[in-house]
Amino acid sequence: MQNLQNHNHPNQFKPSSKTNSHGAFIVIAGNIGSGKTTLTNLLANHLQFQAHFESVEDNPYLGDFYSDMSRWSFPLQVHFLTHRFRAHQKILESGSSAIQDRSIYEDANIFARALFEDGKMDKRDYENYLRLYQVMTDQLAYPSLVIYLKRSVPRLQERIKLRGRDYEKQIPQEYLMRLNSYYEDWFQQYNKGKGLKIDTDELDFLENPDHFQELVGRILNSFDQKDFFLQANNSTINPSKSNETFLH
Repeated sequence: MQNLQNHNHPNQFKPSSKTNSHGAFIVIAGNIGSGKTTLTNLLANHLQFQAHFESVEDNPYLGDFYSDMSRWSFPLQVHFLTHRFRAHQKILESGSSAIQDRSIYEDANIFARALFEDGKMDKRDYENYLRLYQVMTDQLAYPSLVIYLKRSVPRLQERIKLRGRDYEKQIPQEYLMRLNSYYEDWFQQYNKGKGLKIDTDELDFLENPDHFQELVGRILNSFDQKDFFLQANNSTINPSKSNETFLH
């Protein structure tokens, strides 16, 4: 395994001063099978935000990638980067409140890093990818809030099995463990705005309304009043009275 410290890891880049001046922009981050899409749908419906989802079904590289990661790692990561850049840009240009399923920041800090450190992306491609990532993210304002869904590997595997995608059945347990570790590293250093970490092993926000309402309260409490842009017909939504601090 090569030492990443010898390269320009994206977390080491100096952040820009840009911030999101539009409606509330929430990102749902987390490992494969952590519940990002489920939560994005629930929150978008509850808050009446626009939902933006990760490209899966129309991804021309994903199936090939899981069969031969070394061959397809670079084009796959560029595909994801391009898709998420366009989605991020579209959200900012719309001026509307929105929720995005997975962020552009995860592409570099989690998945490209994992591929490089595991020898599935060579140094030349990785450094080229990081330069492209930096140029693209320099053009973007930051989300209002990043929500990181933390889930243990056994629970990730349960969800992956339940949704039954053929190409995901080949994902090794060790790969999920490594991604979990990288998520922890990334979120500890995340400095582009507000962040909220949710341990979801014991949460069932799809089937348990109390769990979902608790989560909504924590999210709303993470915003300063002046930062949160709800539609007029959502004005009856009240954040919980918890005094916990979830920002870092």
